[in-house]
Amino acid sequence: MTTIRLTAAQAMVRYLAAQKNGDGERLVPGCWAIFGHGNVAGLGEALQQAGDAFPTWRGHNEQGMAHAAIAFAKARNRRQAMAVTTSIGPGATNMVTAAALAHVNRLPVLFVPGDVFSNRAPDPVLQQVENFEDGTVSANDCFRPVSRYFDRIQRPEQLLTALPRAMRVFTDPADCGPVTLAFCQDVQAEAFDWPESFFAERVWRMRRPRADVAELLAATQAIKAAKTPLIVAGGGVHYSGACDALRAFAERHCIPVAETQAGKSALAVDHPLNLGAIGVTGAASANDVAERADLVIAVGTRLQDFTTGSWALFKNPACRLLCLNVAAYDAAKHDALPLVADARGGLEDLSAALGKHAASAPDPALKDAWMAAVAAVTDAPEGNALPSDAQVIGAVQRGLEDTAVVLGAAGGLPGELHKLWKAARPGGYHMEYGYSCMGYEIAGGLGAKMACPDREVVVMVGDGSYMMMNSELATSVMLGLKIVVVLLDNRGFGCINRLQVATGSESFNNLLDTARHATPSDIDFAAHAASMGAISEKVDGVAGLEEALSRARSSPRSHVIVIDTDPLASTEAGGHWWDVAVPEVSGQARVRDARQHYETILKQRRSSN
Repeated sequence: MTTIRLTAAQAMVRYLAAQKNGDGERLVPGCWAIFGHGNVAGLGEALQQAGDAFPTWRGHNEQGMAHAAIAFAKARNRRQAMAVTTSIGPGATNMVTAAALAHVNRLPVLFVPGDVFSNRAPDPVLQQVENFEDGTVSANDCFRPVSRYFDRIQRPEQLLTALPRAMRVFTDPADCGPVTLAFCQDVQAEAFDWPESFFAERVWRMRRPRADVAELLAATQAIKAAKTPLIVAGGGVHYSGACDALRAFAERHCIPVAETQAGKSALAVDHPLNLGAIGVTGAASANDVAERADLVIAVGTRLQDFTTGSWALFKNPACRLLCLNVAAYDAAKHDALPLVADARGGLEDLSAALGKHAASAPDPALKDAWMAAVAAVTDAPEGNALPSDAQVIGAVQRGLEDTAVVLGAAGGLPGELHKLWKAARPGGYHMEYGYSCMGYEIAGGLGAKMACPDREVVVMVGDGSYMMMNSELATSVMLGLKIVVVLLDNRGFGCINRLQVATGSESFNNLLDTARHATPSDIDFAAHAASMGAISEKVDGVAGLEEALSRARSSPRSHVIVIDTDPLASTEAGGHWWDVAVPEVSGQARVRDARQHYETILKQRRSSN
């Protein structure tokens, strides 16, 4: 056996650079890194020596660069995954939120935080967390519950098994998610005689499991027996490359489609069978059909409470769930009829089994009425009133081509975008709403631009999320990866303020004006963005926004547009109840009234289930 002597860090980098996906691309195209003690001497040296053979990108915030890596994987439909490395201690734990985000959204990313000394000779080192009962614990154990696979590399040769296991997770459609390899800092620098065969190019293909014959037969019978079936398309449709298969299935069998946040853009907005968004932030057209459906065919969705209206949306007593999902865990939820299979293969097999069977077409008036409602709320406002989020969305939609990608995450914007954005083609709608993580937006925009360099990436973000995390705007300028940021300033956390008021409470601690302060907040967001190297401007109203978008599209680098918006307005059309517990006891009459209304809906949900 021919061997080569390398440090463990050098071996990791060389191995990752040799892995390919089924399209012949690098499975792991490079590494995000913020160096500190714990990774600068070991991995830092290995990455520097690799150069362009395994590129390294520098971030400004550990969580931010991890979000960029995750957004890249999402925009690439899980065909590629990036590595992210940090020092031990705060550098590592700063990534735990990103790991949870990746875990919830089933997205691949390789976390390589530095760890304490395996030999323990200098313990406790700077930033080391000491557990008084367990000497094997470090800060990196925080990653265990939010990793699909976790390992601590305490000997160089452990990489011989750990790295292939990581690649297996990335390319397993059911287990796909984050991997953490906590890399002891002394081990990174240790040399070992590695088999040269370990560094041979290897191709990892995403498998497409086909449906079990018995499950396929039961699913076929359920669809044939249904009078009002509805397809709910989730993110798995995108990850499976099943958008064309979904369209063909819906058309052949005349079954309408509703889209989750992750599934949106799977079917073009102008397709007559696309009824729009479903659930709490759904379209009236989709939710109307969902309430009457006797069979809900959930394809590639984990059925989050926003999708199901906290399981109060499907009101037909005869309604059954049929879950086509590559993960058995998701396929069996809520006593569903399971069809465990790849989304594309499962739809193709179902269609073949159904033959010429077709359901009754939905009433086209439902969608016509909804699109008219969308047009009404997204039209430019009259007069000098502050625009709503919906009116800003309308302006952005009018100012972009169909090839653009709109990206967002937390707050009120995802709800409005889910209802109102008209996605013309797959991948044009990028929303992180599994973990609903404030601060994902700008870093995510950077990652999406890396994945789709030929598409305009437009980030829509509120002032609250911008203040949470904005430093990767500077990274986008530094890397020459232009994004357009539309920053809606409603002076606080407007979405959660509306929820607070809706549950009976007074506005408190969400809007800046109702929070404790000695000096009123007055942040110049345009100046702040400019200080990081972006082109920036503040506009007055929707007309000014549309003009600025035209300038932003031709800008040579990242361009930020700030616009003041109304914190109280939201789209009343569409939507559905969401289960947010209201206090049983309160000294406020409005809270007591809200509790009474809440209990009434709970009784209705129990009776409908």
